[in-house]
Order: sequence, then C-alpha cells, then structure tokens
Amino acid sequence: MSLAETAASVSGAFNSIPVVNIGHASTPEERVALAQQIRDACMKVGFFYVSSHGIPQETIDKVFSAMKTYFSLPLETKMKRSSTTRKVANFKGYAPALDSNIDPVNRGDWHEGFEIGWEELVPKENDEKRLNDGAMAGANVWPLEAVEFREACLDYYHAAVGVGKVLFRLFALALDLPETYFDDKTRNSAAIMRTLHYPPQTGPQDDRIVGIGAHTDFECFTVLWQEPGIQALQVLNSETQWISAPPIPGTLVINIGDQLARWTNDVFRSTVHRAINRSAVRRYSIPLFFGTDYHVQIEPMPSCVSPERPPKYESIAAGDYVQKRLKEMYLQNATFS
Repeated sequence: MSLAETAASVSGAFNSIPVVNIGHASTPEERVALAQQIRDACMKVGFFYVSSHGIPQETIDKVFSAMKTYFSLPLETKMKRSSTTRKVANFKGYAPALDSNIDPVNRGDWHEGFEIGWEELVPKENDEKRLNDGAMAGANVWPLEAVEFREACLDYYHAAVGVGKVLFRLFALALDLPETYFDDKTRNSAAIMRTLHYPPQTGPQDDRIVGIGAHTDFECFTVLWQEPGIQALQVLNSETQWISAPPIPGTLVINIGDQLARWTNDVFRSTVHRAINRSAVRRYSIPLFFGTDYHVQIEPMPSCVSPERPPKYESIAAGDYVQKRLKEMYLQNATFS
C-alpha cells in the first residue's frame, strides 16, 4: 500500500503524544524499526517525543541558566539588540512580548524571545552556511550585557542541529526513501533557534492574548526543549480537542512543520498547536526550527500523490516560504534593507 493510500485511512483523533527512543539506531534494522514508529506518529499526530536524544544535560542546564539571566535584564537593555528596531530582513535578535501575533484572531503573543541562526562558536571567515542562509542571512546579534549567553546558546544550538540531522535520515526511511535522500538538500540546512520566556498569565483561557496562539510551524520540523514541570503546550486533534503535551524528563518534543507537510502532500501532519502558561510562574522553552537549504524546491513527492490524493501544493523555494511566513507573523511594519 502506498503512503498516499495509507494516509487515507489514518485517523487524527489522538489523545496522547507518543514517545520514540532514538538511542538505538546503530544498525539498519534498528533504524527501519524506528522509522516505522516515527511514520505512525507523523501520520496520526504530527508530534512525538524523543528520548535518548544525545544532548548532554550539562548543555541544557547551561543554556537554561543563561536564558534566565538574559531575560531578567531590563527591557531597555534587551531592546538594544531588538529585531523590532533593527532595519534588517533576518528577524534575528530580541523580540519583546506582543511583538508577534501568529494567530490573526488574537491580539498578540505573550512571550519574549531571542532568535539566532547558524554560527560557529569560533567564527569562520566566509562561513558557507551563513553565506547560504537565505531568508535568515546576516550575522547574529548578541547582547553585550549577558556574556555567557552566546556560548551557551551556540553549544545547545549545535547539539540540537545534530539531533535534526539524525531525524532527517529517519524521516527519509519513514517515507520509504533512501536514508541519504535529504543529505544533498540539507548541506547548509536552515536552522532557526528561539530562546523563549513566557511570563505568567492569568485571566480567562479564551482571552485573545495567549503565550503563543494556535499555529503551525513553517520549517520541516521543530526540535523543542520545554522547561520541566510546567504545562503549557497543547496540540489540536482532528476532533478539535486540545491535547496537552507536558514536559517529560529527558525528552525533546518533535513536531512536523508545514514544509514537510507540503513535501508529503499532507501525509505527514503539520498539526496546530499553542502554548498557554497558566502556571502562575515564568516558563522557558527553546524551539529549533529545522529545514532544508533555502534554495530547495518544496513540492509533493510522487509517493505521496495518487489519483485520489492529487497534489495539494504548488512548488515553492524553501527560503521564500519561510520569509513569507515570518513577515506574516510579526506585527511591526519594518523597512528592510
């Protein structure tokens, strides 16, 4: 049975998020078995947790501490490196609360964040990955007041990119493709990371200002770290029920984004989700949005198309799609140079 035929019989009425242990992937047989678990999760839910992901706890603790220090700085200090005030097209740097509004029916997203793209810990001249960074081209902009923030963020960033590389190969197997199918499409793979701080939020849950409104992600998939012990992430199933995705110790959350959904003709689900922090305490998270090289054309794969499931999407360059979605997300009328 083809992927397109299988997808026609899959229900999205899930009530929990599966957990996949990716630590046992040393043999082809183990990777095929993992890919089957991932395929089931991507077709039914669009979300799954990964355990044994390989990011050292020390790396996570270090970036968590650095985030708390950075976001505790005065607003006027953080605004010195703000993507709101800089006339650049790459959206990097600090974004204050309510700077974005990802769900048009809402009034704004109640979180602040700091966004980065690819950068070596020891910068290279003419870094090929930065030169080919498409919609996110241009240097990261680091705060001078939090000296450990850059190193902590980049250590975590590169570790999470490593997880993404592993997952791309498993996604290829899950789609009945050669394991190396995405290798030449991810040589300078787009990876945008946001460190996020969600202030405590009170009031009715239907308020039009929430942590981040209902949305899907733009890239191929997201690698998400959530602060332990604080529930905020919710995922929408096909019965329009919000299913909680609480932090599970030792795991990351992976969710399919719109680019991979487009590539698979919606065989893999890009599932609507949101974050509402009702914990009465601050919450932190780190999503890393992982995609292909920005010149790669995204169009439905033949194995995901059938007479009963014709192509749903036109071809578009990955970078053009990301830039379009970023411009739609942010509230400010920036002038780009």
